[in-house]
Amino acid sequence: MNKKFKVIKIDHVAIAVDNLNESSILFNLLGMNAEPIEYVKNENVNVIKLHPENNQDTIELLESTDNSTTVKSFLDKKGKGLHHIALEVDNIYNAIEYLEENSIKIIYKKPQLGANKKLITFIHPSSTPGVLIELCQTV
Repeated sequence: MNKKFKVIKIDHVAIAVDNLNESSILFNLLGMNAEPIEYVKNENVNVIKLHPENNQDTIELLESTDNSTTVKSFLDKKGKGLHHIALEVDNIYNAIEYLEENSIKIIYKKPQLGANKKLITFIHPSSTPGVLIELCQTV
């Protein structure tokens, strides 16, 4: 099996929250820059991306927009906290194929459209050290 993709960088760390506005106050006090709120239709969540002054790193706050989302289930089960870590890859299709060939459980076999119009999928926590991992690709 030939690995025909590479991980480019850690794209962001995502935190599930009850309220974006209340949760972003701390990051604003720390001097981080916030992007406008983005609604991600495929996931039914509102997202705020926060960046330090260098704009090279990202924290993403996730807020469920209805009671049937995985983010809402996460909040009900675990409360606010680390939801996932996102890795940017150069070819998400090859990554999915390669990981499945190696018995890694992928949540979306066909990438979905995520925040910032990136293609996304997730690696199920049962195939990781216990944390949801998102793979994303800029298109």
